[in-house]
Formats: sequence, structure tokens, C-alpha cells
Amino acid sequence: MEHQEKTSEKAAKTLPKKRRQTKRRGRHPDKALSAAFCRNVAESGRYADGNGLYLHVDPSGARRWVQRLVIRGRPRVLGLGGYALVPLAEARELALDNRRIARAGGDPLADRRRSKGIPTFEEAAGKVFAIYRGAWRDGSKTAQQWAASMRDHVYPHIGDKSVDQVTTADVMTTLLPIWTSKHVTARKVRQRIGTVMKWAIAHGYRNDNPAGDAITAALPKRPRPVEHRAALPHREVAAAIATVRGSDAWLGTKLAFEFLVLTAARSAEVRLATWDEMDLVALVWTIPGTRMKAKREHRVPLCRRSVEVLREAEQLRRVSNRAAWGELVFRTVRGKTVDGATLSKLVKDLGIAAVPHGFRSSFRDWASERTNHPREVVEAALAHTVRNQTEAAYARSDLFERRRHLMDDWSSYIEEVRGQLVPMRRG
Repeated sequence: MEHQEKTSEKAAKTLPKKRRQTKRRGRHPDKALSAAFCRNVAESGRYADGNGLYLHVDPSGARRWVQRLVIRGRPRVLGLGGYALVPLAEARELALDNRRIARAGGDPLADRRRSKGIPTFEEAAGKVFAIYRGAWRDGSKTAQQWAASMRDHVYPHIGDKSVDQVTTADVMTTLLPIWTSKHVTARKVRQRIGTVMKWAIAHGYRNDNPAGDAITAALPKRPRPVEHRAALPHREVAAAIATVRGSDAWLGTKLAFEFLVLTAARSAEVRLATWDEMDLVALVWTIPGTRMKAKREHRVPLCRRSVEVLREAEQLRRVSNRAAWGELVFRTVRGKTVDGATLSKLVKDLGIAAVPHGFRSSFRDWASERTNHPREVVEAALAHTVRNQTEAAYARSDLFERRRHLMDDWSSYIEEVRGQLVPMRRG
């Protein structure tokens, strides 16, 4: 009995009383507790044993084990279970194992979560990446951006945390360093974290999305400058086409550019166009919904010059003996898919003060200023979504025949102006 009292006094002195939250000085304890003390201690408090192991005694008398460790440079607290289920000897063994793992650079918390079947954020992100990779329209480009953003900005903060333990504060810590300096990247990172969390919710690992609406008010507001993509006045479009035609660029690239202008289509829609989408008898290009921004099939009427461009592309493929090119209409000189930067670089190198997407704006301005074609016909030609719900409910037709007249007029206007202007020169 006398020995037990001495042991109890020794254990009680290993940490100051709760009221005096001062750090213990001197040598760290080593096996300071005894089974008898752990079983009989009544005063609430925290009693150290060694290796960061503590017995917590609640005012109610309940006893539980916790361990304080520095894991990969961060102080962490691990719960090791209640005293009724985990005796002193077992708690010491667990604490020693955890400390060895932490000293070796590992994470005992992550190891325990894996044993329970709950993935870490990095593991969950890998599963989401595998699911979405085949659905991204531009394939490897988005995959590379996704992987790089996670590696550089997310995994260092929450990669080793289990998905059920990631909090809004964790997401804030991840986003704040880049929220102002790399705002576009930060927004994408937030969206990607949210996608992983939605996956975790669907699998029953958690009930909320810490990257969702709750974080919106907490993040600093950033003014959004209005950015318009560089576009030419419509009277300069013809000269731009003539400049491209007269350049020493690869013919396939030049044809892709002219086809983009004539159809007022988006860059990716043109660059990924396939021959099975082209009906050169009915003069229709049908773009599947999977490649459209609005996810709906879009028919494009082909004017006379557009068909000529396609015939030239077909002849180029035949003359070059490039059967291996596959079904894509436009290819690079090496037979690869035309990259988005290729068309941008083309117009920039030729001194054309616009970006490929800007020619849609030129088309829109021309239709408004120089024609009487109704606005809804022009919007349909640009494949814009009708935002007004009432108007959208009645917009059941794609106004195809009226759009054919519109696109024929656009082509005629370009040819007419081209005959009046001197081609643009390189700057």
C-alpha cells in the first residue's frame, strides 16, 4: 500500500495540476505510471507516463489514453482508447510504436485510418482522378493541370488527412496562400477539393463538403475585372484571313483557322472536329453534345467557302498519305491534334491583334451592326444558352435554315471586304 501511494505521488507530479497550465521542466518521464495508480486515481487531470502518453481522468471519473506527438513537423493528439479497454501495458506499446513511426517520418494517424478503410484525401483524390480522367474533353491537358495543382497546393496541407477529418479550416489553410496571387488556380483547386469531398459524401465517409458554401464568406472577396478577349473590328477579319493564307504556316493550321472564322465556332470544336461529323451533301456539320459547352448537339450550316476548306483538308490528307491521321479533320504537320496554343500563336506571330475566340465577337458585332438577322438567330449560331427561362421554354427550334442564310451572308461579307483591303502585314 505504501509503495502504491509513492507511485501515485510520482505520477501526479509528472504534470502540473490543471489549474496551473505551466510546462513541466526537467527530465521527461519514463513509465511513470503504475497499473494500480491508473486504476485508483480519482482526481481529474492529465498524468504523464512517457513517450507522449497521458492518462486523462475526467471529472466524472472516466479514464482514457491520449498521446501527444509531432508528426511531420506538426503537433498532433492521438486518442488511444479508454482505460477500461486498453490497459497500461498495451497503451505503452501503442505509444512506443506510434513514436517510432513518427520519428521515421511516417504518420501513425494515417496508418490507423487506412486500417479502418477510410482513405486519406490524397488516396480519395486519386480515385476521383481515375473516374474523371476519361470524361475530360481535352484529355491529358486537364489531367496534367489537376495532378499538378493537387501536388503543389493541396497534398502538402491535407494529403495525409483522412477525408472524414478534413475541415473548412483545413481548406482555408490550403487556399489562402494562393487566393490572391494565383486566383484562377485557387478557384480551380477549391472546385477540385469539393469534387473529392462530394465523392467522400457519396461513399458515406462524411456528411458535408468543407469546400462548399460555408467557405465562401470566409475567403476574402476579390474584385473581378471585366476581361474581354481581344477581337478585331469585323471589317478587319477578311484581311486577317488573307494574312494567314499568305503566311508560311502549315496548310492544315491555316485551314483550321479559316474554318473557325467562317463557322464562328469555338477553338476546341474546330480542332477536334472529325470527318464523320461532316455531311458535305447536306452541307451540315453536326457537333455532338459531348464536345459542346452547353452539352447539347449543335448543327452548323456550312457555307460554300467552308466546304472548300474541308475539301482542301481532305486533299491535304490524301496527298500527304496520312491515313494514320485518323478521323480528325485538322492535324499538325506531324500528324498530331492541333493544340489550342497553335492557333493562338499563329495569329500572334502574324501580328493579328486578336485571339481565336475573339473572332466570335467580330461575327457578333457584324451581325448586329450590318444585318437585320434577329438576335435569337445570331445567338443560336454562336450556340449560346438562352438564360431567360421563359424564353428558353419556347425556344424549341434551332432556327437552322435561318442560320444558314446568316452564315452565307457572313462568308459573302468576308469575301467582299477582302477584295477591298490590303492583307495585314506582320508587325
